Amino acid sequence: MPESFIGKNLEEVRRRIERAAAKRGVPAEKILLVAVTKTVPPEIIQAAYHLGIRDFGENRVQEALPKIKLLPEDIRWHFIGHLQRNKVKSVLPFFTLIHSLDSIRLAEAIQKEGEKQDKKVDVLLEVNIGEEESKFGFKYQEVEEALVELRGYSHLKVKGLMAVAPFLPDPEEVRPYFRRLYKLFRDIKIPGIEMKYLSMGMSNDFEVAVEEGANIVRLGTALFGERG
Repeated sequence: MPESFIGKNLEEVRRRIERAAAKRGVPAEKILLVAVTKTVPPEIIQAAYHLGIRDFGENRVQEALPKIKLLPEDIRWHFIGHLQRNKVKSVLPFFTLIHSLDSIRLAEAIQKEGEKQDKKVDVLLEVNIGEEESKFGFKYQEVEEALVELRGYSHLKVKGLMAVAPFLPDPEEVRPYFRRLYKLFRDIKIPGIEMKYLSMGMSNDFEVAVEEGANIVRLGTALFGERG
């Protein structure tokens, strides 16, 4: 996969983000692009790095760690997949932001390991916006109660919300889910909890997500093409 292929895709993605941000009335620079590198080899990630991308997202600890050790140290790694409690120890030293805090039990594991490693861990609370059985995360009605509990954790800092929308053929069908999550994000006013990031939108629906309030989008296929 030549750098020119990724470069062309990146230009198109940035144009689309700019259009969507303009519709919302915000600068495109306010939208953070996280390049999702699940199954993408290190040399392709390096090519994306040369094009100026600094934020990369990985889904699996076992796949991510060997890549991280080979790639530039100034990359900001985002953990975006389901995080098992027994993998927390491995994740904490290498990731800037965990997008997928999906249970209090996981929060407890992060807090415990954060204390051991003397590290404050930035996380996003994952919300199951479609209430799908196949997905992890808190239900809408559980979010505020969870945040009230989490604000007392000394080594875990909630920085916002994340969601994976239901996969629907027409991105417009997903708009109500994004809109509802943005309202929740905007309305949360809990002392000690910062609502800085709203991570929603992937390759098939990121424009709608940006229009509806996302300030982080997670894109793999749109940058790197279809993968096996």
